[in-house]
This record gives sequence, structure tokens and C-alpha cells, in this order.
Amino acid sequence: QVQLVESAGGLVQAGGSLRLSCAVSGSFLGINVMGWYRQAPGKQRELVAVIRSGGATNYADSVKGRFTISRDNAKNTLLLQMNSLKPEDTAVYYCQANRWGTEYWGQGTQVTVSS
Repeated sequence: QVQLVESAGGLVQAGGSLRLSCAVSGSFLGINVMGWYRQAPGKQRELVAVIRSGGATNYADSVKGRFTISRDNAKNTLLLQMNSLKPEDTAVYYCQANRWGTEYWGQGTQVTVSS
């Protein structure tokens, strides 16, 4: 079993920065992919960024160059550094992990970017 707990999001002005973290219960053992997803009101949940156990990353085109996903293995934490935020980044952000074929999700955290 894996439990994921996201840090609080927040309200930030356009152009600002915010860092999200996701604490993973237990170890990263068996977790081959972790990611951040987001869901804006009235829209489907979408992939923001993923990181694989070897460190390879992928980003949605809309966040490339602005967001950075990383893992702190010593602290069992997934991070998402968000810079140059835009109002269209407003959404509930979810942490996700894939462990031995099973998906786990965090509870979600609200990020609001004001114009």
C-alpha cells in the first residue's frame, strides 16, 4: 500500500512561483513512475509531468520550461517546482504513483493563479 499526501497549494499572482511536494509513505521501492496531474473546473484531469525511476522526465507542452518535477529519494518526496505561473495553471493538482502496476493518488491540492 502507498499513501500520497500533497502539501498545501495556494494563491499566487501570475508570474509567481510555487512548489508542491508529495510525501510518499514507506519507500520508493517498486514505484517506477510518479507524476503530477491537474484538473481545472469543467475539464478533464490532465498530465502535468512524470518522472521515472531512472530519472527520465516528461512534461505537458503547456508547462515545459516553467515546471520542474523531481524526486527526493532520501525524503521519499515528489516535488513540482512551478515558475512563471499563469492563470490557466489554476487547478487542483494531484500526485500519482505507479507501483507494480497499481495506481495510487493523493487527495489533491488547490493552486490558484490570479491575473
